[in-house]
Amino acid sequence: MLAVPMEPAARPSFQPAAAGGVLIGTILACAALGALAGWPAGSVAFGAVIGGAVGIPVGVFAVYRRYRSFFA
Repeated sequence: MLAVPMEPAARPSFQPAAAGGVLIGTILACAALGALAGWPAGSVAFGAVIGGAVGIPVGVFAVYRRYRSFFA
């Protein structure tokens, strides 16, 4: 009649390399989209720089969304 002892669920480990991969991948994707948008406008490099600048907060948000259970 006694309850079976239960162990707490194991919390998944935080993987900094995977978080860095998500961040870098998102920034590079935004830079590529910026370069594609800058191509018809006449400056691929300027588009890539603007895309990379926009990609930084987008990448931080993507890492936060992916690993939000660790930040709570």
